[in-house]
Amino acid sequence: MKLGFVSAILDTWSYEEMMDFASDHGFECVEIACWPQGKAERRYAGVSHIDVDKVLADDEYAKHILDYSKEKNVEISSLAFYPNTMDGDLEKRASVVEHLKNVIRASHKLGIGMVTTFIGRDQTKNIEENLELVKEVWPPIIKLAEEENVKIAIENCPMLFGPDQWPGGQNLMTTPAIWRKVFAILDSDNLGINYDPSHFVWQMIDYIKPIYEFKDKIFHVHYKDIKLYNDRLNDCGIMAYPLDFMSPKLPGLGDVRWDKYVSALTDIGYDGYTCIEVEDKAFEGSKEKVEQSLILSQRYLKQFVI
Repeated sequence: MKLGFVSAILDTWSYEEMMDFASDHGFECVEIACWPQGKAERRYAGVSHIDVDKVLADDEYAKHILDYSKEKNVEISSLAFYPNTMDGDLEKRASVVEHLKNVIRASHKLGIGMVTTFIGRDQTKNIEENLELVKEVWPPIIKLAEEENVKIAIENCPMLFGPDQWPGGQNLMTTPAIWRKVFAILDSDNLGINYDPSHFVWQMIDYIKPIYEFKDKIFHVHYKDIKLYNDRLNDCGIMAYPLDFMSPKLPGLGDVRWDKYVSALTDIGYDGYTCIEVEDKAFEGSKEKVEQSLILSQRYLKQFVI
């Protein structure tokens, strides 16, 4: 397994500065944020270390991206763009789907062959209605991925944290039960999972067992932790806004058993990319804290990932 990080946390760094940091600190790979230029809509989104439109239009720029990655000995694990492709606002939906398609095309052109994203969800509709939307929105995206020989790895984050995303959240692929249904609808070797155990912790789901069932669908892996505050949970219950009773933490500072998690990945023979995702508010506020968050996470995970 190769150990890296999601680049979005280094939001004010240029592509070159971000890759310099990764190289200087011994990271083997980076999952690179590729949002549309200047369109931040939430925390940890809107970051663009690679301009995919420029990759498609400018061969010299594309060559520079690859040459710099090679020079720094840091692989690009994936091009990352996490929008809501099934937004109830049809104009927004069309815009993000078109950009996602360009991310897929750029991933092919750069020879990366991986895109990490969300499946999306109309948060006002129930699961059954959203499964029908999957049939409408996603087949053309999957067809393009197949034509471009690019794998799409869907992260299992519910995108349901506060009132803005209530009641249904903005990403449908949140549980093993729903994964089975989506994979039945989109029966493609190019569609899989970007596995993040932290999202299962606060949903009270076993985050080890699905690794074995979906071993052939795990294309990419995240390391992010979640800390449950039981006193708050006992006060508000699991039907409250999730951030009322939990918070994202660095790996090792929450409730995920990383030894058991990595052990399960080795059981299934996973030898792909694994990336630290930082969303820990205790490590925000300065460049030094942000850099420290990645260094501390790397130091902790090197117990298990070699």
